[in-house]
Amino acid sequence: MSSPSSTDAHPAPVSVAFSGPDNTGKTKQIGILARRMGRAATSAGPLDHHDPRWAAIKAGGMASWWFETGPVEEVADVLATSYLERSRHPFSAPVRLLDRGIPMLEASVAATVAVREDLGAEQAADRARTLLAPYETDVRTVEEGERALVLLHCDDPEEGTRRSLAHEATVTDTYAAFQRHLHEQINRLVDEGRFPMGIRIGDRPTVAIQDEVRRLLAPLHPEVPGRALAGVHVTALGGMSESGKSTAGEYLRTQHGHARLKIGYLIEEAAGRAGIHDPYKLGSIVQAELIVDALDRFCQAHHFLDSVSIESLHDFDSTAELAQMLGPQLTIAYLDASQATRTRRGTAGAQDVIDRDLVKSARGADKIASIAHEVIGNDGPRLRLERRLDRIALERRWPEHEPSTMPVNALGLPVHLESYLAEFLDRTTGMRPLIDLLAVTGSGARGKYQHGWSDLDILVVADASTLDEMREILAELEAELGGVKLGMTVLTRAECRAGAVTSRLLHVLALIGSGALVPLWSTPGLALPAPDAATDVTASLRDGIQAAIEIRRQLLKGTPDLRALYKVTALLAKIQLRFSGIECPSDSDALTVLLDAGRQDTTMAISARTDRSAAEALARIVLQAWLDTLPGETQ
Repeated sequence: MSSPSSTDAHPAPVSVAFSGPDNTGKTKQIGILARRMGRAATSAGPLDHHDPRWAAIKAGGMASWWFETGPVEEVADVLATSYLERSRHPFSAPVRLLDRGIPMLEASVAATVAVREDLGAEQAADRARTLLAPYETDVRTVEEGERALVLLHCDDPEEGTRRSLAHEATVTDTYAAFQRHLHEQINRLVDEGRFPMGIRIGDRPTVAIQDEVRRLLAPLHPEVPGRALAGVHVTALGGMSESGKSTAGEYLRTQHGHARLKIGYLIEEAAGRAGIHDPYKLGSIVQAELIVDALDRFCQAHHFLDSVSIESLHDFDSTAELAQMLGPQLTIAYLDASQATRTRRGTAGAQDVIDRDLVKSARGADKIASIAHEVIGNDGPRLRLERRLDRIALERRWPEHEPSTMPVNALGLPVHLESYLAEFLDRTTGMRPLIDLLAVTGSGARGKYQHGWSDLDILVVADASTLDEMREILAELEAELGGVKLGMTVLTRAECRAGAVTSRLLHVLALIGSGALVPLWSTPGLALPAPDAATDVTASLRDGIQAAIEIRRQLLKGTPDLRALYKVTALLAKIQLRFSGIECPSDSDALTVLLDAGRQDTTMAISARTDRSAAEALARIVLQAWLDTLPGETQ
């Protein structure tokens, strides 16, 4: 039993009992946690290790003894003795993990007599309490010393029974009836408050359950890790020799911030901690568990990580188990290239590639394509591979968003521009739409349009095959612009989803994704990626660099272009504010905020539109604020 006394420096040992029906993953969860905790945890082992009578029972047929030949009094005695002897077994580790807690003794006996004596749930519970009465005092004492956690498939006993039985290869009528009664009895004990902690498994993967287990148990003892790969996504790279796995892993590392790890390292590191001398002789399930254990330790030590790539997947069965354990936290990417391509890439000759392929095929590496989330054809140029990897990486970080729309007249544009946009939409969104989305950007989207100063900036998402038809429509409508400069940008859906856009267009996508910018039209069901704020801010740095260069180009001219100087100055101000968490879409607002922060004359934000000296003075102030962020610049 655990010690009743503790201090902050020396917390008392704790016994945690995992309970629940069959096939809820109790043993799996205990094993994962025990391996992760190492010497800080001990497992009490199976119940049948704690009563010598189990050997003869197994030899004669356990199911027959349990449900037919063994007197129910004997069944209750063997079970009760096993539970009590297990509790008396000394342990020195800070945390002891038990497979089935004391409440399961009552539930198991009740379910057994319900089957054998054809009793209802309430009668079976009463009969179980009678059979266990001789052990009542000891049982109560042991239960008080356990921290009880129950794992259920769900709250519905009937559905829970169906899920438990679905994991069995063969099911007898007797076993099915036992499981049904066991679920009813466990749910009764849950309702009675016998399990202070509970987890509903549902369809969640193993690691998600382990994460919840740790969140519940961490407050009980400081040795229990707080989380399990929480918020971490793993991209696992597979493929035959010279298919491009290393190239893909390095690209994910350098361009998308993934930690790049080798599977061999992970297996050997976890095996070394567990005292396993040759992990490759173990089964595939254990190898997958070792990979997850090493990943868990690595990511806890590097808590800032949210993306990891692992390579290379060479074993089909362990890969399938990884998928079961990690669920949606795992993306299996299989790189597929022809034999000719892979032979050409090999540096040690064609036979070397063939020999390595034979080893991989023997482990089922070629079959991994059948369970991969992404199969990437890699016979083409490297750019095609990188664009595919971009999309895989960004799909998780940039959730897709179906934009709402608003009418043209909600923008507050001049009448002739409203008419222009309405006519353009009418011609491009008919029975056979040429476009997928149209959004006005810039000042025209914010009700800040100024005649003679503002352009009409438009973002269109459309397939490149429609360009000729759109060009004809634009030519026919050009006169309706009334001299206003049209700036139309056309992107494809694929470019948006792969992030193959400029930083300014990425910002527009972020605004659409957040709802801050509402398009005028969108094809039904269109979903666009919504770039995260951090990526948006970081990407804007490139625009800031270009803006700072352009300001100096304008200032070096004998007669700067007043409008161009003002706009590029405002852009640099916006970018500086964005790094401070301030978003100012309006040019004048951004300049005013930046001037105010530097205790400068804020009226320059207005006068610089028409006064050249004010525009140049404003440009120098904003430029200097930018240069002041660089080391070694004169203040």
